[in-house]
Amino acid sequence: MAGFIHDKLDIKLLVLYLMDRAAAPIDFATLTDLALCDQGVDYFQYAEAVSELTDSGHLDQRGELYAITDKGRRACAAGESSLSPVVRRRCDRRLGPLNQALKRRAQVRAGVEEVSQGFQVRLSMDDDQGSLFSLTLLAPTREDAQHIADGFQEHPDRVYNGLLGVLLSGGEGRERP
Repeated sequence: MAGFIHDKLDIKLLVLYLMDRAAAPIDFATLTDLALCDQGVDYFQYAEAVSELTDSGHLDQRGELYAITDKGRRACAAGESSLSPVVRRRCDRRLGPLNQALKRRAQVRAGVEEVSQGFQVRLSMDDDQGSLFSLTLLAPTREDAQHIADGFQEHPDRVYNGLLGVLLSGGEGRERP
């Protein structure tokens, strides 16, 4: 069989390696895309390996998302050196963009909640140091509220910079101190 992965144990180590380096819990489809980085990975053995790792407590499944447990981290640390360096480099390259997206998703949040006056939209943005800002708006319809939330999720930097621009400008007829 071509590739560096040869059996289910290799696949399990690959899955643990990926999950240990993922910045946040990920779904099965994303994990699958990451794991199919080597020709030796058989999909059916892979799916069985993920199920066994979940059953054994190495992975935790909550809804659609999988996360590595402390038991899984210990097993990964003990066995990752047996993974080919080529496979580890491939995994690390594939994880880079995913981890950036996961980090951004964790730092930029928007939620919609129905309230007596309409729909409340909560927007917040963090950086590595903590909260940059949070804002709560009221929208008349769920569609408007969702549109606001989606727009913020797509362009949080534009919202943040626009808000700062207005607040820090001197305004009409006023000079900034």
